[in-house]
Amino acid sequence: MTSDCVIRIAGESGEGIVLAGEIVTLALSRAGFNIFTFRTYPAEVRGGPSLFQIRAGAGCLRSQGDSLDILVSLNDEARDGNLKDLKEGSVLLWDGTSDVQWDSPADKDILSFPIPITEIVSREVGVYRCKNMVAIGALCNVLHFDYSVLESVIQEKTSKKGRHLLEKNLLAYKLGFDYVETHKTKSLPCHLSPIGKSEKLSLSGNEALALGALMSGCRFYAAYPITPATDLMEWLALELPRIGGTVIQAEDEMSALGMVLGASFVGQKAFTATSGPGLSLMAELIGMACMAEIPSVIVDVQRGGPSTGMPTKTEQSDLNLALYGTHGDSPRIVLAPTNVEDCFYQIMNAFNLSEKYQVPVIVLSDQSLGHRKESVRRPVMADIKRGERLRPKGDESKDYRRYRLTPSGVSPMAIPGEDEGYYVAQGLEHDEYGAPCYDPENHLQMTTKRFCKLQDISDDIALFKRYGKRDARIGIIGWGSTEGAVREAFERLNTEGYPVEVFYPQVLNPLPDKEIRNFLENKKSVLVPEINYTGQFSMLLRGKYLKQVTPLTICGGVPFTVKEIYSKVRELCDT
Repeated sequence: MTSDCVIRIAGESGEGIVLAGEIVTLALSRAGFNIFTFRTYPAEVRGGPSLFQIRAGAGCLRSQGDSLDILVSLNDEARDGNLKDLKEGSVLLWDGTSDVQWDSPADKDILSFPIPITEIVSREVGVYRCKNMVAIGALCNVLHFDYSVLESVIQEKTSKKGRHLLEKNLLAYKLGFDYVETHKTKSLPCHLSPIGKSEKLSLSGNEALALGALMSGCRFYAAYPITPATDLMEWLALELPRIGGTVIQAEDEMSALGMVLGASFVGQKAFTATSGPGLSLMAELIGMACMAEIPSVIVDVQRGGPSTGMPTKTEQSDLNLALYGTHGDSPRIVLAPTNVEDCFYQIMNAFNLSEKYQVPVIVLSDQSLGHRKESVRRPVMADIKRGERLRPKGDESKDYRRYRLTPSGVSPMAIPGEDEGYYVAQGLEHDEYGAPCYDPENHLQMTTKRFCKLQDISDDIALFKRYGKRDARIGIIGWGSTEGAVREAFERLNTEGYPVEVFYPQVLNPLPDKEIRNFLENKKSVLVPEINYTGQFSMLLRGKYLKQVTPLTICGGVPFTVKEIYSKVRELCDT
């Protein structure tokens, strides 16, 4: 069995590339493999290059893989455009026949296996859209994978499209499998035989966020559909009503956050999810949540920007917007999960912190993290904590001051309808009772009240990952979904004798100051990898800690590879 196999299915949008990838991913997961996927496709429904990459293995997988073991191509453009990513000894399955002339790479030992996919579906299936099923059948044979496992997944994923199409899909699958069986002249190098049932779950980042919100006690979700965050709404629309929750598709992102604030005002745990353009529209209401001290959670699944940008591509360019977006001094918490499993726990932290400190919490994910599938451990129910907001007690309701000045900055929050618990939650500056008040001394007191919560948050939580030798002179500090590629690069460097230390804060506001200063103090060079053009986190670190750091930025709409991180660190180590 191959210990680790990277498979890429490539074609154009509309050829069922994503469906094919999801079918293969689910089958491999059920066969006991750990999986890690990556997908990219154009914003248009049809046309343009599309690919789905699956990495499968028995060990822990933290990135999509640097090079390919198998490339399955459904057209010439996909074949030629992805050849550069094939490794030595890899397999190329492509739509064509052996008499077709094409420029195969002379510098790589690649086993080329042409399969007349278009001809098979035209002559023997009669449904052009079944090309992807022929490809899956061929791939199954090449992998020496259990035929029945993939067959059952195809039935499960396509049965709702009607019996006729299901039968055609199964026929195409069999024809692809049989073609390879008949025409292969030697055993192919990739073997992925089932290794037994896995106890892990196969989840995407968006699914993990939705599940974590549900487990946190959230019972209200409002959003406006936007790529790449719509998956959360689709999942919650099915699951939340089953436990008495509500999902509302709002007319725009401003209305969605307004509904969330209203639901939270009356005592419900509530959240919304969007992407960069939607977060921009929410800026005014984020300020409202800060001023009125209303618990709220906002998920931003980032995409390429600015403006409409690249809706289906990944980027980490909303950091400044999350930290500073909205006018005035407006305290908020910003969290950044590092992988799919972390999505589950960080959104739970988001709800707990929002409820406890009565502030908006923004969770920064991205398209790559939101859409990729990973094998994750089942949540330990004992680890699930549900934060509750402070409520008025005893005599507090007799002279109820919603915004009472307290040492922690947190004051009891009544629910509308409670006796003596009436107050107005408004965007105007106010006194302790909630009445408008523009006195300079009052404004200073209330601003201090709102901001002193962040100090308590810094003392209350320590959300960061730190690993490597503490005396290492080379450091890597980053945030969000880049951590997986960094971790694999770190392990490779460690094996080769290059001492490196890594620090990844999962809370970006307020930053864990003491820990970051301790990390930075003895470093000769610090690398900051992030998926944006300007190096937003690098600028934050330089400004806050007066430390020169080395930005490593990419802006192509795809995640980092391990090789990119590894090569840059080697360069720093050798200088």
